[in-house]
Amino acid sequence: MKPIWCPGCGDFAVLSSLYKALAELQLPPQDVVCVSGIGCSGRTPEFLSTYGLHVVHGRVLPHALGVRLANPKLTVLGVGGDGDAFAIGAGHFPHAARRNPDVCYIVMDNEVYGLTKGQTSPTSKADFKTKSTPYGSSEPAINPIAMAIVHDATFVARGFSAQPQELTKLIVDGIQHKGFAFLQIMSPCVTFFDTYAAWKEIVHPLPEDWDASDKAKAINLALTEEVPHLGVFYRTERPTFEERATWASEKAMATQKGGLDGLIAEYA
Repeated sequence: MKPIWCPGCGDFAVLSSLYKALAELQLPPQDVVCVSGIGCSGRTPEFLSTYGLHVVHGRVLPHALGVRLANPKLTVLGVGGDGDAFAIGAGHFPHAARRNPDVCYIVMDNEVYGLTKGQTSPTSKADFKTKSTPYGSSEPAINPIAMAIVHDATFVARGFSAQPQELTKLIVDGIQHKGFAFLQIMSPCVTFFDTYAAWKEIVHPLPEDWDASDKAKAINLALTEEVPHLGVFYRTERPTFEERATWASEKAMATQKGGLDGLIAEYA
């Protein structure tokens, strides 16, 4: 299927960078699963020659985790927008981060609800005027980068659709990371909130000497930055959810006389 987003939508560049990242990593399409939710970004699996799941609103992460548990040999991608990820899906985000499944979660953030024709989203700035907030939003925007770091995601980064080369590298790094990789991608909505020109003026990369292993420093920057930084804010390593789940299962089986057959026999 051909992408049908509005001409100029940032999601085209994100999709292109995703193509390039998968090609660079030489991942066979049959070994990749892309899970998406509802929103403009939700159609992404239809534009990839991989396996795909287009699930109900806000349920990207539990489905992606389920795929990883069912077949840890697969490369699993989660794709969503700022509404799907941080509104109805927000309850799953902290738990996915702390569980640390080997999933790369790409969130295309345009700070507005594009699919439903331009309403305020969780990442919209205070006083933002839309059809749902005609007098301006009374709520401050959430901070996805700070949320991800505080909730123990092991890879946290921000990219910009107008910088495709850098974005491709971020996606490659996120996929290669062993654990939960969260990528907030600034992806402007040219129809309802065109931020291309403004964002190009203010974004800048993290310092060359940035220490991505310093969690406290990463949190402080995420909470205090006046303009968006691009790059990897934080990166660490710890056992994945799949590894710990397998270990617990094997340990439980070892305590049973006769293994699995013995356990089944108890209920026969």
